[in-house]
Amino acid sequence: MAIAAMVASMAGIGASASQAAGTLKSGQTFYLIPKDTLNPYETLEDGGIASALKALGDTSVVSSGTADTAAAQIPSIQAAIQAHAAGIVIAGNDPTALCPSLAQAVAAGIAVVASDSDVTCPNHLFINQAVTSTIGSSEVDLLAKEIGSKGQIAILSAAATATNQNSWIVYMKKELKKYPNMKLVSTVYGNDDPATSLTVLQGLLSAYPNLRGIISPTTVGISTAAQYLDTHKSLLKHLTLTGLGLPSQMKKYVLDGTCAKFELWNPINLGQLAGYAAANIASGVITGAAGDKFTAGSLGAYTVLPAAGGTGPSVVLGPPFVFDKTNIAKFNF
Repeated sequence: MAIAAMVASMAGIGASASQAAGTLKSGQTFYLIPKDTLNPYETLEDGGIASALKALGDTSVVSSGTADTAAAQIPSIQAAIQAHAAGIVIAGNDPTALCPSLAQAVAAGIAVVASDSDVTCPNHLFINQAVTSTIGSSEVDLLAKEIGSKGQIAILSAAATATNQNSWIVYMKKELKKYPNMKLVSTVYGNDDPATSLTVLQGLLSAYPNLRGIISPTTVGISTAAQYLDTHKSLLKHLTLTGLGLPSQMKKYVLDGTCAKFELWNPINLGQLAGYAAANIASGVITGAAGDKFTAGSLGAYTVLPAAGGTGPSVVLGPPFVFDKTNIAKFNF
């Protein structure tokens, strides 16, 4: 069932003509369900969501497990249902395993918004960091420039089931076809855990001593790899690191030459956008259907984009930003 059809029958999400022309409600409660509660990126994003909701007079509850699994998130969805929450904002650890629980939430009249990492369930809106294809392709292009478009490369990802990571990797592989002399030899998974990321990184370096480049599209993975390479400088004679990272974590490694360039968006802004979107849907101001327009505070106006590539309607924050020595000192998130 499409979102537009679903909203007509769900009291918690539906919007009448008079509501659509109205203002946002206040005093609502939203459950924020990150991939895990220990990830610093997720903490920043949830902070952005919470700040947006607070500005609207709403309450937020952060609830999730400490492992990047669907099983760790399902109890939080059930808690939101039991609490009669107005909405859920979730970063999916699995594209499909969360769907039965999220369907229960929708049936209970709860607005469901996925942010950062999408789910394939119907009846929800996805808040995307940037155009998915651009995130994947740009990381390959960054690395290609650094290594002269030649050599073995590898990917250090997060969880093997993470929707966002896998989507970006699909486009990385497509972009690699433009560089016939670059070969992807392995993709390893650190589960957004520093210890696991370090273990798989060391295994990668052992298995491929001539590795020229690593793309780590996860803030935990790239910071773990940077920390290791910073204490093993000899590897930097032939190895280049890039990916997606937090400026606050990567600043030292960019300034000392361990990592020349990496990308990201502002996770606080991403969270704020998700918070405003969830509040608008839960208030009945928009339905979450393609073409809907809403204002996300100081971020400005946004339009819901139609489904593409098998996913549902989405809103895109904006293009990723490249950090390097010339600009990283300006950012503190």
